[in-house]
Amino acid sequence: MIDNLSVVKSSLFVTLIIPLTAILANSAVAQIDHGEWNHILEQNVRLLDGGKATQFDYGSMARNRLELKNYLSRISQVSRQDFETWSHSDQLAFLINTYNAATVDLVLTEYPEIDSIKDIGFLFSSPWRQKVIDLFGEQVSLDDIEHGMIRGWGRYNEPRIHFAVNCAAVGCPGLRPEAFVGIKLEQQLEESAELFLSDSSRNYYSAGRLYISSIFNWYEEDFEQGWLGVNSVTEFLTHYTGVMALDADARSAIKKGQIRIRYLRYDWRLNNVD
Repeated sequence: MIDNLSVVKSSLFVTLIIPLTAILANSAVAQIDHGEWNHILEQNVRLLDGGKATQFDYGSMARNRLELKNYLSRISQVSRQDFETWSHSDQLAFLINTYNAATVDLVLTEYPEIDSIKDIGFLFSSPWRQKVIDLFGEQVSLDDIEHGMIRGWGRYNEPRIHFAVNCAAVGCPGLRPEAFVGIKLEQQLEESAELFLSDSSRNYYSAGRLYISSIFNWYEEDFEQGWLGVNSVTEFLTHYTGVMALDADARSAIKKGQIRIRYLRYDWRLNNVD
């Protein structure tokens, strides 16, 4: 009787532990260490005005490009099958990091001969349409990552990605001095949004009008998709009136949806260290 019971317990243990082992193994395979990208950012991002804006040291990065190439190579080894087993937070952090790292690498292909990322490419091939990285088994562009995957898959519904993906321009929200990671993605996205919106040089109120970044114009539809009940740019901004440098009248007008909005001209100069 005891022997039979032992056999049953042993069989039950094996039945339970094998699937658990498989799950843990798959989880380990699925995750990617963003440590190299994190180190690159720590070494090359320069914070301005408390992080409201940033510059990137492309000169230093050009002399130490191997670490970036190694990181992009490991990104290319991630399969779509493994990627789909990750949480949405891990997926989104991965795609944001991929976009930002690939953008830096693209700039370095022409640096220091360019003053703007828009100088790369030609009339019918903008820098964002060039195939720049092997991802999920095919060559993709920055547009493929941002518009085809992050925005196009319809699974993330996250307007704050526009304060996280960096287009290597002065007008862009700052490049964080750390890699995005799934476990703290919510905190990172919120901090990035707050830093950008608190920058009174790029978002401000004057003479009855609210002047804000063209990002809100280009991607207006992303701020209308019901994120936290938000259905417009104005409603999105009501979440951040506390961090924006606005007087009481401006904050009240935004909350009532009675604000006149003007979009600022975008500064496409390269976000290089001065």
